[in-house]
Amino acid sequence: METSNKSEKRKRIFYWIFTLWMSLGMASTAIVQIMQSKDELANFTTLGYPSYLMTILGIWKLLGVIAILIPKRLLLKEWAYAGFFFVMSGAVISHLIVGDTIGRTFPAVLLFILVIISWYLRPVDRKITIID
Repeated sequence: METSNKSEKRKRIFYWIFTLWMSLGMASTAIVQIMQSKDELANFTTLGYPSYLMTILGIWKLLGVIAILIPKRLLLKEWAYAGFFFVMSGAVISHLIVGDTIGRTFPAVLLFILVIISWYLRPVDRKITIID
């Protein structure tokens, strides 16, 4: 029993480490996208996307971070994780398709991995449970 409690506590600590890291990454990229920095604009156009998409993605990323960090609202959290999964997997695939270097692709890969780890480690009180 005591080992189980320590394991759950350790898992919760890792969840918050990875979730806060993911949230910081999502929020910082969202701000850069909303502000349409020159570097991010060049990155977006290199990937073949229109510049207005930066604002849309930036706003949705900020809303997703809020949804994941606030208590309760479990269905909203699942939607936010799904959105992050699709956005970041799409970013990784886009970088690979255009032949970007590892250095330009790595940030998207890192955020994609952080999304998966955060989702996987989420505590029971942050999961939707299905009752049969």
